[in-house]
This record gives sequence, structure tokens and C-alpha cells, in this order.
Amino acid sequence: MVSIKDISAACGVSVATVSKALNDQKDIGAATKARIKAKALEMGYVPNSASRSLKTHHSYNLGVIYKDNAESGLAHGFYAQVLEGVKRKAEGLGYDITFVNNSSYSGGRKLSYLEHCKYRNFDGVAIVCVDFEDPQIQEVMDADIPTVTLDYIHPGCSAVMSDNYGGIRELVKYAYEQGHRKIAYIHGEKAMVTEERVRGFKDICNEMELNIPDEYIVAAAYRDTMSTHLRTEKLIKMADPPTCILFPDDFAAIGGLNCIYRNGMTVPGSFSIAGFDGIEMSRYLDPTLTTYVQNTERLGNEMADKLIAHIEYPEKTVVDTRTISGYVFHGDSLKPI
Repeated sequence: MVSIKDISAACGVSVATVSKALNDQKDIGAATKARIKAKALEMGYVPNSASRSLKTHHSYNLGVIYKDNAESGLAHGFYAQVLEGVKRKAEGLGYDITFVNNSSYSGGRKLSYLEHCKYRNFDGVAIVCVDFEDPQIQEVMDADIPTVTLDYIHPGCSAVMSDNYGGIRELVKYAYEQGHRKIAYIHGEKAMVTEERVRGFKDICNEMELNIPDEYIVAAAYRDTMSTHLRTEKLIKMADPPTCILFPDDFAAIGGLNCIYRNGMTVPGSFSIAGFDGIEMSRYLDPTLTTYVQNTERLGNEMADKLIAHIEYPEKTVVDTRTISGYVFHGDSLKPI
């Protein structure tokens, strides 16, 4: 018996696209729909009435929301890699993904994120890179639609978390092993991720009996080289400056690196530095950046796995939080003293 997967292989399109064509859904081109239907007829495809009834309840399309305050979205190495993990896993399980924004219009009126999701008839939504305090995002998470979040815990939604608490602890431990006792931390702006990292930083410093001054712990915007440049300048010009500076992310660390160079000093000669994320760019800096590498592929895979489990097995799938660990990459920017 010919299956949808057989038609998918014959047409060179995804299972989700075949399903949409055979169910006359509107978000597929007329030419593609006609080609798929013709191939199905040619191959002798006859849908089972029970399975067809079941399938019409699914669009085999997942929505992905990815915009944040920094508006870096897909341009940022970390999120791009997570999204690629979501995409590969979802497509392997027969689902397409569609990126969601709140700039779409219907009947002359701007659609909210939730309205966009309903208009597209998504089976579920992955929220990857957003301001989670945005009322429109809260509306999606509170809605009756399977939703999985990245690095944010919300009642009723499953979450996939990078080990932010453990990651910063590992960086501090590594700096300590290299002889550093005066360790500063430029953390990101207020967010659940930031809270976990700051808690981890303070806990490990207390456990190691490091007397870190309050002035060594300062905030800057994520992925903002200008703000980290300014914070770094204040730190390195202190009467008693730190010997090692940890940054909120790899991209932001570039601002600190440039600041140190522009002040006539070097890394790691004058100051050691480390980032967080493990984006590819960090390998090409001079010196190569010591950083905590997040397991982006697994983060993306887990998001897709969990979301599709909620869609296909709603009664068996429990809302939970999965934490994914990474590792410290020992670059040349952090050296012994």
C-alpha cells in the first residue's frame, strides 16, 4: 500500500508538505499541491478513512518564535545553531517549521503572535529567542497549544534549559585552577538565564572562599559590544582591578577584548577573559576565546522531540524541564598567573 512517505520520496518534498497538499490546506502553492496530488493518483494512493480523519487534526507544521530585544535572532550563532537542531529533528519526524513574527496583517489589522499561530494552524510552538516578559509571548505560553521554551520556565509549558548555573561555575573553577583569585563578572541584563548564572557565580565564589567585591559584578546587555566595552574599561582602571573577566556571551566578549587592546594592554598578558556560548566566531579571535560551549544541537533536538511528543502523545507526555550541559573550551584568552 502506498503511504504518504512514499509520495514524499517520489516528489522530493517533506511528509508535512504532502499532508498539506492532500488535505487541501491553504499555506502551500497551487502548483506544488497539484503536482503532489497528481503523483499520489499516479501511484495509486488511497487514504485510509480512519487515518485520514486523524491526520486532518494535524497540520504537521510547527511555529518558531525567535525575536528578542537585541533583535539578533537568526544572525546570532548560538540561536542559529539551536534552530538548526530544531529544524533537523522536526523534519526527520515529518514536520515543517515556520518562523513566526508579529508584523503580519489580516484584514488590515496586525496579528499578535497567538493569532498568527492560530491562523497558520500550527500543531505546536517552540519559543527560542524572545523577551519572555512580552505580554504577547505570555499569551502564547498561556494558550491551549503545545509549547516548548528555551531557557525559560513557565507553568504549563515544557522547557529545555542550558546548564547556565553549572556553566558559569565551571568557568570560575577553571579560572581558579589557573591561579586567578580576582575574578570579575559582567553578566547580562535581567532574565531567567542571568539569574541562574549570577547565582552560580556567587555560589562557587563563596564555596571557594573568594572575596569578590561588589564592584566586580556588573551588568551589560547581551550581545552588545559597546556596553561591555564601557564596563570593561571601568574594571581595568580600578585601583585594584581583577585579573580575569567573565563576559555574558562570546559576542559581548569582543567588546571587552577591544577595550583592553585600546588601552594599550593585552589578553592574556594583562588580563584573562572568557565568554559564554561557544559560537564558531570565538575560535577565530586572537587569542582564541576561552568559553563555555553550550550543546546547541542537543538543545534544538530536545525542543523538537518534546514538542512533538506533546502533540502526538498528549495524554502520556508530562510537562517538564530538561537541562542540557556543555563544557569549557580552553582557549588562549585565559592563562595561568
